Amino acid sequence: MDFMTRDTPRTATTRPLRRDAERNRQRIIAAAREVFRERGFETTLDDVAHHAGLGVGTVYRRFPNKEHLVEAMLAERLDQVAELAGKAKQDADAWTAFQEFLWQAAELLTGDRGLHDVLLSTQFGHDRVAQARDRLIPVIRDLVQRAKETGSLRADFEPEDLPLLFKMIGAVAEYTHAVAPEAWRRYVGLLMDSLRAAPGPPTPLPVPALDIDALQCAMDQPCRTRVP
Repeated sequence: MDFMTRDTPRTATTRPLRRDAERNRQRIIAAAREVFRERGFETTLDDVAHHAGLGVGTVYRRFPNKEHLVEAMLAERLDQVAELAGKAKQDADAWTAFQEFLWQAAELLTGDRGLHDVLLSTQFGHDRVAQARDRLIPVIRDLVQRAKETGSLRADFEPEDLPLLFKMIGAVAEYTHAVAPEAWRRYVGLLMDSLRAAPGPPTPLPVPALDIDALQCAMDQPCRTRVP
């Protein structure tokens, strides 16, 4: 299930946490966000506990496994993506609104490896995430439909194309991060032109292409690892 796939939330009753327990919970989520941003889904609960300065037992009492912790982070991030889409939608120009959302969502994804790993994953569909996705889907569909109706977005584009486009952008960001961390912006610019319904002025490309040495390094895992 990606973020364009609807899931039916299950009904659950939860008791409010004590104030100190809630503080620990927020501390754990904040630490997890930082660690996941760098390491992605390879992060363990032990890594999070160490980063948070808490005992492993404290983390496991709040989140019995990594999936539960990721759910808590992902629901919050989905709300953030929905907020980006809602703000973009306020632009009177439908094409500008669509572009603004695509750029800002790409920025969010490429700046957070953990978010990229889990946002486009099929592993997460518990109540909070399902509810967050339910809020996001209509806003995304509306952005796409408005842009198509004005003739600015190609008619054969569908909202379900977005998760794979973000997957493509995320792959570029991951491969080029060590040699050119902003390189993904060039490819979003190229992508924008491919989504237009009719030819227009080319989108300015904000960064240059990689030179041959950087390109070879980006394609070579040992080289990417050695680059400071």
